[in-house]
Amino acid sequence: MCAAPALAQDSRDGASDTIVVTGLRGSLQRNLDEKRDASGVVDVISSEDIGKFPDSNVAASLQRLPGVSIQRSGARGEATGITVRGFGGDFNTTLYDGRRISTATGGRQIDFSTVGVDFIGALAVMKTPDVSLSSSSIGATVDIQFPNPFDRPGFRAAVTASGSIQDRSGEIAPTAGLLVSNTFGDTFGVLADFIYTQRKTDTNRVYVSGWPGNTFAPCQLAGSTATSCNPRVEDSDPDTPPIPASDLRSIPGWFPQQYGAEQQRVEDERIDARLALQWKPSEGSMVTLDNNYSRQEVTSNNYAFGMWFNQGSLRDVTLDENGTVVDFVQAGTPTDFTSALNRQILETNQTGLNIELEASDNLSFELDGAYALSKLNPGGVIGSLNADIGYGGALGAPVRFQVTGDSSGAFPSITNFGPAGVAGSWADTSLIGSHVTVNQTQRNRDELWQVRAGGKWEQDNLTVQFGGQYYEDKFNFANYNTFANNFWQAYAGYGGPSGQGSGINPLPGSLYEGSISLNDFIPGFEGNLPPSIFLFSPEAYQAYLSGLGNPQTTTIPGYNTECCGTAFTGQFTEALDSGSIRDIQEQTWALYFRTSFDTEIGGMPFHVSAGMRNEHTKIAANGNGRVPLSITTSTADPTLLTIVLSDPQPLTGTATYNYLLPSLDTRLEITPELQARFSASRTITRPSLGLLYPQLNVGTGQRVGALSASGGNPALKPYLADNFDLAVEWYYQRNSYFAVNAFLKNVSNFIVGGVTRQGINGVIDPTTGQPAVFSVTQQINGPEATVKGVEVALQHVFGDSGFGFQANATFVDTNRPYDDSDISQTGFAVTGLANSANFVGFYDKNGFQIRAALNWRDEYLAGFGQNQNTGAFGSEPTFVDESFQIDLTSSYDINDAFSVFAEVLNVNGNQQSTHGRYSNQLLDVFDYGRRYSLGVRFRY
Repeated sequence: MCAAPALAQDSRDGASDTIVVTGLRGSLQRNLDEKRDASGVVDVISSEDIGKFPDSNVAASLQRLPGVSIQRSGARGEATGITVRGFGGDFNTTLYDGRRISTATGGRQIDFSTVGVDFIGALAVMKTPDVSLSSSSIGATVDIQFPNPFDRPGFRAAVTASGSIQDRSGEIAPTAGLLVSNTFGDTFGVLADFIYTQRKTDTNRVYVSGWPGNTFAPCQLAGSTATSCNPRVEDSDPDTPPIPASDLRSIPGWFPQQYGAEQQRVEDERIDARLALQWKPSEGSMVTLDNNYSRQEVTSNNYAFGMWFNQGSLRDVTLDENGTVVDFVQAGTPTDFTSALNRQILETNQTGLNIELEASDNLSFELDGAYALSKLNPGGVIGSLNADIGYGGALGAPVRFQVTGDSSGAFPSITNFGPAGVAGSWADTSLIGSHVTVNQTQRNRDELWQVRAGGKWEQDNLTVQFGGQYYEDKFNFANYNTFANNFWQAYAGYGGPSGQGSGINPLPGSLYEGSISLNDFIPGFEGNLPPSIFLFSPEAYQAYLSGLGNPQTTTIPGYNTECCGTAFTGQFTEALDSGSIRDIQEQTWALYFRTSFDTEIGGMPFHVSAGMRNEHTKIAANGNGRVPLSITTSTADPTLLTIVLSDPQPLTGTATYNYLLPSLDTRLEITPELQARFSASRTITRPSLGLLYPQLNVGTGQRVGALSASGGNPALKPYLADNFDLAVEWYYQRNSYFAVNAFLKNVSNFIVGGVTRQGINGVIDPTTGQPAVFSVTQQINGPEATVKGVEVALQHVFGDSGFGFQANATFVDTNRPYDDSDISQTGFAVTGLANSANFVGFYDKNGFQIRAALNWRDEYLAGFGQNQNTGAFGSEPTFVDESFQIDLTSSYDINDAFSVFAEVLNVNGNQQSTHGRYSNQLLDVFDYGRRYSLGVRFRY
């Protein structure tokens, strides 16, 4: 990678000699120079040298900046996304060299773990918009700048190789990269790089799939003296006999829908490559043709147990003062042991052409075009291959569930587990039979065309920029699964000992490959779990069931004859869920104009940059609509339901909107060391493409008491924000500064994922005999909110000692915090807001460098929605608990060409946990351990 040129000490320090600063301190000074001279509020991270970026992950680097915090993948512990000033995900636009990048995940944000960091030149975080690039990010615009051959003319090469190991997996995972760049005379240059990265992580997880809110009947509560209990809601039919008071569901509360623990063994394998060609046909002109390619494959082997709870079946219920169920017993609880092979492949390729031309000393033009294609799970890969075995029915356990503490330090305890409540038979394979078999694959495709043309006039202290852009984004979405053909129930029922009508029991002993102990499963957390979970292969399990033969031609004891008609012939093939098809096209035309000039106020240099951007967007969304025709129960498993849907009907939705987006940045140089800034702008954030489909989706395979559906909305408008920044920056010595930045954002058109309880097409729920009630999730534009905050940053280097530090803190607030007492179906709050602080202490001298990075983020509302969204009180929230993580990195330059480096991530063993509406409603806790890396770099 070609880093920025070595920095020469400038006249601000009053020195006339040229001082070349390299390494970390050189990088930090380049970052400050960029920040100091920028028109707007910008933070920059640049490479220390060719092939030497400061961190192993883009998001990990960005979290060192004021106002920036990260989201981690719980299973991998990897930093996958960022939040800027409380706005995460789609609120932040990520560009590759000023271009948008396609992503087939369904959102607009990228997963930063898919970006190879070794050969990046710089990262720029623009917290105020540059109208020549984009005004489509309320949080920030992140520009990832890749190297080109003429960045540093001549021959350049860099090689990096390392190995990493996570303390629980115990397997070494390699990383290797090569970059070669050369220029031939002053006219032609070529650069190529290739990076292979692998990570292996074993993560322990305890989970509750959701805390739905609903009402309980008095007969369900602990201490009830009712002789029978049949919880029901009031029927509007006047001819219906009145419901006894003890059976009337009238007491609000929240219960756990499903509870379990699992170990996830994850392998993350990534390839990144870049080819850049540059041609200088004449002085003042440059043609650049480049291609960026990435392919990430994340493979996870998951081994778990799970228990399903139905609200109407809970007895001896104790509610705390907030209504959280903290104790109950459920008779006949089924127990499932699951194994899943999950694979996600995300492949992205972008090709771009850029032409720069200086028409005169004052006038220059730029033409830039790019095509990007991203695919999720291309080819014949199966996204999730699942095996589910266990016992239920006659062997269902009288499980007792108890909440033992706060989600940041305890998970729920279960007792009375095991077949018929016999704990010693928990893992008795003679009692375990087959249950459901779920395979599913999400296949998406995102195709993005873009072109930008612009000009710039520069004369004396005046700069004028003008131009336009066009984007066309086509997103295709389809899901394939064994729900669509109902094959998932082919051998449901657990088999003979459970007394069910179907299922295979016993299963061959050869399928069991061992077990994983659940003793001290999440270190430092309180709670009681069963003794173990099974190790077994879903591939071997499905192969065994398929090997039993074709049930259409052979009588197979245990086959669920009512599930699949004549379609199932022994293979668990996926079928296309026609209701999942979404084809969305978004076209945007933009024009921009910006002028910048320098003047003086009271003898103080004053810089002004004012611009305007107009964006016109057109949406066309197509999909297939289906409605339920009937619902049937399963004799194989009384917790399962099958929904028969109508034939698909094509649906189309369109929308158009136009926004004028002004921007103003000012900078006053009060003294050569002290400057003040004021910025004002209007920005938008578009809805995720995956939300713009026109149909309502109802799943064919669902659970008793948990009917759900989801719908899209192509008429969603963008979030709209008016933004204000006021900052003071003091550059009091070389490589050191202190800054305070206050910001205010007034945001309207918030998109709210409301949940309503409603009937669909009048179908009857066979378990109640009444019209089925579905929890329907749908997005609408909703309220307004104000977000405000202060960023404080300090960077200091202690002379020539080599010691220094970076420290920053962000304090945020809003007028729309979460109200946990609001049980309406349209509850709303601003998500992502949390105070945060970062500290990086370093030593960098004589070729030796060591850094300690401490990152803290307070609890925050991540969003609305949980894995199970079946409650009556709207979409339940997900909160992320407070986190604090320490990372260490070091390197030593053996000579000018070779260096060795080492890294320890998560030194303090930080764990990630989440909770629902209240802090004792644990949703997830992940223990992803520490990671150690050791490697070598070569640069020429």
